[in-house]
This record gives sequence, structure tokens and C-alpha cells, in this order.
Amino acid sequence: MNEDNTSNSAASGTAKTITVEATTGEAMHELGKHVAHLAHGGDVILLSGPLGAGKTTFAQGFGAGLNISEPIVSPTFTIARELKGQFPNGNSAHLIHVDAYRLGGNAYAPGQNAVEHLLDELESLGLDEELEDPSDNTIILMEWGEQMAAALAPERLEIHIDRPLNTAGTGTTANTASRELTSNGVRTVTFIPVGESWQTFDIARNKR
Repeated sequence: MNEDNTSNSAASGTAKTITVEATTGEAMHELGKHVAHLAHGGDVILLSGPLGAGKTTFAQGFGAGLNISEPIVSPTFTIARELKGQFPNGNSAHLIHVDAYRLGGNAYAPGQNAVEHLLDELESLGLDEELEDPSDNTIILMEWGEQMAAALAPERLEIHIDRPLNTAGTGTTANTASRELTSNGVRTVTFIPVGESWQTFDIARNKR
């Protein structure tokens, strides 16, 4: 894990955004494990990025950091999986791993906005109360979580993973249409702490 850039926006009343690099799958796994060691019960973590960016690898490392013995896999077909583990201090941990990719569609009721529709979907899945107020030993880790941000309580850690781009051709003639996502290479991971409980979060300095 390499720290790439840190910008402090304390003057605006928000926490600093931190960007780091993960050069390998193993580094991404370790990054997830490291974040788990800084997490507390009641945390909501939103994980986003394109397909193949490394979200599941990060989630697997996060599970390892909570001493979860069950395999961490994409919960796409079940929407959410509940897993039992242990915080580093020995207390029991309850991880709810959510895949929000198929949530937040466009089938709204008359007069209903997107947030209301999303909350209805969460309620139908029994996730609304957990997301708004997780219990003391529960952590919510949500993939494709950017779809959910407007519907969540203001306390959360947003994590976005970017994959590298290959540019076809050389010189200035190459354009964005010729660029394709690669399966290998450095991943850029951006942490956006939101809310008072995340104000002192600093992954590069092992601080929360």
C-alpha cells in the first residue's frame, strides 16, 4: 500500500480525503484487513468502483481483519449476507455484507422520489433499520454503495477503487474511446470519511 495523496478540507468542516495505491491483489487484501482493524461496531462502509476493480478482494481482506472464517464472496444473488467474526479486542463482530447493484431501480410509485423508493426496498429486505442505526457490534459493508449514500445516516466511510486504463496507440492521437480497463496494475483507493465519527480517520497513519 502506497500513500499517493492526502488533502485536508478541515476548513469546510469535513474530514480529509485520503488516496492510497494498492499495487497487487495481496496489497488490496491487506488494505481491507487494515481498515477492518480501524472499524468500530455501528460503522457503515460504502465500497464502490467498476467491475473487477478489487471490491471483493478488499471485502475478503476486511473479513480476515474481523477473523471471519466463512468465505467472503460477492452477495449479488442474495443481496446481503450476515457473517460472524471477532474484533481485534476479542469482542464479537457481526458483518452484514451487502451488494446494492440491483437496488434503486426506476419503478417508483406516483409522487415517489428515488430516495423514498430506495428506502422502501431496504425496508422490504429488513435492512433499513440496520443501515440507519447499526447495533453496537454490527458493521455494514456495502458494495456499489454509492447508490445508497443519499438514503443513509450521515455517518459513513466511502471507499472508491479505480482501475488503471490502457491507452491504445501512441502520441496525442489516442482518445478516450480507445482506452480499456485492464485486469492488472495499480489500483487507486480513495477514502472519503463522512460524519463526526470518521473525522480523525487516517488509513496512512493507522488512526481512527
